[in-house]
Amino acid sequence: MEQNKISRKKFLGMSAAATGAALFSGIGSSAMTNDVLPEDKKTADLKEYILTNVRLEESFEYNEKNEVVATKTDLYNLHIADGKIKKIAKGKLDLKLKTIDAKGFLMLPGLRDMHIHIDKTYYAGKWNAAPRKGYTVKDMIVLEEKIIPQLLTDSQHKAEEAIKLMQSQGTYFARCQTNIDPVSGLKSLEHLLAALEKNKDSFAWEIVAFPQHGILYSKSEPLLREAAKMGVDFIGGLDPTSVDGNLEKSLDSMFQIAIDNNKGIDIHLHEGLPTGKAAIEYIIKKTEENKQLQGKSYISHGFALARMEPKDLEKIAEQMGALGIGVVSTIPIGRTIMPIPTLKKYGVKLMTGTDSIVDHWQPFGNCDMLEKAKLCAQLYGWTDEFSLSRALHIATTNEILPLNDAGIRTWPLVDNEANFILVKASCSAEAVARLPKREGVFYKGKLIAGEMKA
Repeated sequence: MEQNKISRKKFLGMSAAATGAALFSGIGSSAMTNDVLPEDKKTADLKEYILTNVRLEESFEYNEKNEVVATKTDLYNLHIADGKIKKIAKGKLDLKLKTIDAKGFLMLPGLRDMHIHIDKTYYAGKWNAAPRKGYTVKDMIVLEEKIIPQLLTDSQHKAEEAIKLMQSQGTYFARCQTNIDPVSGLKSLEHLLAALEKNKDSFAWEIVAFPQHGILYSKSEPLLREAAKMGVDFIGGLDPTSVDGNLEKSLDSMFQIAIDNNKGIDIHLHEGLPTGKAAIEYIIKKTEENKQLQGKSYISHGFALARMEPKDLEKIAEQMGALGIGVVSTIPIGRTIMPIPTLKKYGVKLMTGTDSIVDHWQPFGNCDMLEKAKLCAQLYGWTDEFSLSRALHIATTNEILPLNDAGIRTWPLVDNEANFILVKASCSAEAVARLPKREGVFYKGKLIAGEMKA
């Protein structure tokens, strides 16, 4: 998907509808690692410069058993221009440009939050952790029908604050889920688009039109078709059996809207066995039949994968990998441990995201994708240098890592977009294990968070 490819004709003036609550107390200030820079800072305005004293990974160091015991790094100078990395050199670059001293901080790829709901959050408003009377998805739908009108009054403002939080944590890109339902109509999408539009020079995104109240259950297909014309990138779905009550009809509706509008799909699938497995098998079938959706189909959550017998999981993972069907997981803890290693084994595209930030579903979520990588390492026992360095893949664009498995540097390279973070760490393994502060966050060469002086 092209970043920021949205229809802007009718949304440039939308902010007025959702800015009535511009002065809210910041409930999330303690979660933010550093402040987002104002646009008038000199460093943020530089379009071409030399980034000096940047620490880059070069190779692995091995012991006598050929085990990775350390990561070799060195300091480099980078020429940044037109949003890209133009030169990478150990020696001085003979260019008369302003410089930014990276102070020996380690450069890592910029982070992506690939599943987040910023259209309906309490973040940047009053703290709310009220007890929930119901715990099923249908119970939450009933609750949403009551509270959505309240949430819409300042949803644009809160989305803008959530974007700042993501930036401060090193995230320059998000796949935003937005409610498409009979209560909010298209207003959640309109407010989200307005918030994103205000940040178009410092943030990139994709949008999923998500039928939170069910496509069939809430008769939302006409609304989804309208949303498909309004700049979204994916058509979503929700538990086709437990919510919509008809697996094939629900999934067929989702697929058809996506096909008719040349969109991808990204379905929330919370169902366990056997219905969750049946839904995944049907998604595989439909994706195989429609080549335009191969590489553009995603299953968010996919808890059934965690409950399958190993033989079934291996077969399904192999099919998903071959068809380019990805999994977007929040890396749940507790009884549901997602089979990330098996999915990775078969080349299934893996991504992670915050999901909810302080909302009516749960009060957690700090938008730290590096923390998600650490959680992976803890859950799957990745405690050595090599495994810790590999854990970073779930949080980066196309799972890119500074070094490949053979210890050859694959990032950064000349002509890469200058989307990166700077952290006080000796290597990516240490960054994953210790979650250092994001000293500088760059999007297309522009400093969008942190404090780096020219």
